[in-house]
Amino acid sequence: MTRLIDRRTGLFLAALALATLAAPLVLPTHLIPLMGKYLCYALLAVALDLCWGYAGILSLGHGAFFALGGYAMGMHLMREIGARGVYANPDLPDFMVFLGYDHLPWFWWGFASFPYAALMALVVPGLLAFVFGWFAFRSRVSGVYLSIITQALTYALLLAFFRNEMGFGGNNGLTDFREVLGFSLSAPATRLALFGLSAAALAGCLILARAIVTSKAGKVLVAVRDAESRTRFLGYRVEGYSVFVFTVSAMMAGLAGALYVPQVGIINPGEFAPANSIEIVVWVALGGRGTLVGAALGALVVVALKSWLTATFPDLWLFALGGLFILVTLALPNGLLGLAARFARPRPRAEVSA
Repeated sequence: MTRLIDRRTGLFLAALALATLAAPLVLPTHLIPLMGKYLCYALLAVALDLCWGYAGILSLGHGAFFALGGYAMGMHLMREIGARGVYANPDLPDFMVFLGYDHLPWFWWGFASFPYAALMALVVPGLLAFVFGWFAFRSRVSGVYLSIITQALTYALLLAFFRNEMGFGGNNGLTDFREVLGFSLSAPATRLALFGLSAAALAGCLILARAIVTSKAGKVLVAVRDAESRTRFLGYRVEGYSVFVFTVSAMMAGLAGALYVPQVGIINPGEFAPANSIEIVVWVALGGRGTLVGAALGALVVVALKSWLTATFPDLWLFALGGLFILVTLALPNGLLGLAARFARPRPRAEVSA
């Protein structure tokens, strides 16, 4: 256990637990969902760092896995509205009635069940990542080419989900959520429960990621990142390890999306925007690639800065994001955790001549 949870991870988990317990005491009720959203972003950053920081797979498509998990949960929340919708149709969501649907599409079957929707929030992103990774890694696509393909996948999904014919609400997406498991989403107790679940999911996935990277498979992943050809020549099936970590990472991103949607109250195709996936890369790079904890901290810092800047100086956010990317590239190659480690390292004492 001491190897699994190192000092840095232990401190982060302790701080996360303390913040979760203190939040209802020190924060207004309306800020609880905002903090929960931040924790979902931190989980998304950990997911990307698992495959980028330790396996060298720079995915620019993790925003798509996040959005797919969110849509799975959004479909369940739409089904829970039932006859209380604007059109009072117990069988069809309001947007389907408005668009003239006469029956529920087959891919909506089962989403009235919460366990099924929660399972799909993991299975759909994981299955897409597995199929995509199987073909990409077996074809030995890597580096910038893989990044471009993942971004193209995200953009293709963006265009597809914008179409009303897809059956996911078109450009308006899914919204007007009211309840989850019979509890009102606007109730303070429900908001607090979702915040606590987000914190628990972040902690659990962080521990799972640590278990992977400290295992024998984790050492192979690092070898693939640093010397893929040499690792292959040693007899390891590189594509198998890459598909595994890419799939697990996508499922973590889907979980983050599923927790995100009931707290923000909407999911639309804008979540597939390629710029969102690029922003996730900035979170991980700023916090410290290959650290897991640093990725979570980077996400929390950047999204908090984004909330402040977009409210105070809305025209400056994109310049600030670009500046952060340049700063990390030129001055902080190891991120904020690397900078902190540099200052924490004891300085050698100067020798005193006799």
